[in-house]
Amino acid sequence: MKETVIIAGFGGQGVLSMGKILAYAGVVEGMEVSWMPAYGPEMRGGTANVTVILSDKPISSPIAGVFDTAVILNQQSMDKFESAVRPGGVLIYDTNGITRHPERKDITIYSMDATEQAARRGMARMFNTMVLGGYLKVRPVVRGQSVVEGLRRSLPERAQKLVPENERAMRVGAEIVAKK
Repeated sequence: MKETVIIAGFGGQGVLSMGKILAYAGVVEGMEVSWMPAYGPEMRGGTANVTVILSDKPISSPIAGVFDTAVILNQQSMDKFESAVRPGGVLIYDTNGITRHPERKDITIYSMDATEQAARRGMARMFNTMVLGGYLKVRPVVRGQSVVEGLRRSLPERAQKLVPENERAMRVGAEIVAKK
């Protein structure tokens, strides 16, 4: 098994954290893992993406130009990474701010209204774990229990009390992801 995923959006959306949580979950399950972030100089509002590779065999390179799955959180990322999903792959996107929806016929496309749902449910700080829950519903590459452990390892001590809320956000994400 090998999964190469790119998660892309604006800084401040939790893109890098989402990738880190996924990577930790892979480590918990004994997988070979690569986590490679890329971001602009802006703290918030600039573009950010992270490539995560999870594999049961050694990973020869953390650099990928083609992805099994793309998780897209803004239009700039859609424009840049839609074409980088391999034929037969998966593209999952948050509908907020998307003006050109993906139309490829050689990939499976899912959408989520994660921004809207997070705001409506008072879970704006859990947006990224909501999206992660949607991704894991579509591509169950790691177990939910491992993701919770990844959350515990990636959150600072002062934020450990948020783990149950993040678990709830993941369940909501799994409910709201829908095939296009």
